Amino acid sequence: MNVIVSNKYQNMLATLDIDVIKSINGEFEVEELVNIFTNFYFNKMIIDITAIKGYQNIKNIQKLSVNFDTSKLILLLDDSAMVNSGSYLSQLVSMGIYNFTRNINAVKFLIDNPNSYKDVASYHNLNGEESNEPVEFDVFSGTGSGGLRIVGFRNVTSHAGATTLVYMLKKHLEVAYNVVAIEVDKEDFKYLNDKSLKSTTTLDLAYNIANNPDAEVILIDLNDSNQINLCNDMIFLIEPGLIKLNKLIRSDREIFEKLKDKKIVLNKSILNERDINDFEREANTKVFFNIPYLDDKKEHEQILDDFLVALGFSRLNGSNSGKAKLFNIFK
Repeated sequence: MNVIVSNKYQNMLATLDIDVIKSINGEFEVEELVNIFTNFYFNKMIIDITAIKGYQNIKNIQKLSVNFDTSKLILLLDDSAMVNSGSYLSQLVSMGIYNFTRNINAVKFLIDNPNSYKDVASYHNLNGEESNEPVEFDVFSGTGSGGLRIVGFRNVTSHAGATTLVYMLKKHLEVAYNVVAIEVDKEDFKYLNDKSLKSTTTLDLAYNIANNPDAEVILIDLNDSNQINLCNDMIFLIEPGLIKLNKLIRSDREIFEKLKDKKIVLNKSILNERDINDFEREANTKVFFNIPYLDDKKEHEQILDDFLVALGFSRLNGSNSGKAKLFNIFK
């Protein structure tokens, strides 16, 4: 049975599907927690870090490590710069507190799969140099490694078709790969009537990635999520209609400078080769691939195989498309 000490994240912690013997809510001095839980048997103590008074002072967290078995502690961190700084995380590791996360669903994962020092050694600064710079981290080590390809998709122009494209690409990849498709912070996948498609939130994205250990490819419709760092590769979709492009430029005149050296894919495109050359010249950019309007009810579109081969999914190269070319849709 487990103990929950909550404050800011009380509602989220209440959704965890775990056995709880005692739960308290509020702000507490560490000494208060010691008094409450002395001689109290529990498996894990899950602590919302905002429930510790003065939690941004690492010395108050040190009191936890002195008074409790650190192997039984799981800290749910907040998003403050101090708590996520290199020095703060390093000192947690120094105290023997290895189980910490910003991901609510990772809490349950850590109950059954606690971290060892090896899992958090990358946060441990042995040089003694303090850093207050925020650290991007996740409890699931190895994301994107071991041959796993995680490809993110983002609409640059509004409604550029990321959701449907991810769905169609998944169907094409399934003939040669173990593939998972995930959308973030929306539930548009439900309209595609495919129960294998997954919907999640930004907070839970890393957990959903890690919860597919057999996947060879994960396709992610990121929508507005900022979790680009979880992807090995990113595709930026532009629907090259005149109105869409004018709206894009008016909203951000530096957009193509920001997309320099990124994989720009024209989707739902009616442009021919000359049009694309003009687009590249005027935008001072390079188009990675051009995808026309497609029928999402068709089982197979050769152009999508060509696109996937261009991305490096070589097992699809046995199709009759031959070597993928940028403009092979034009006769």
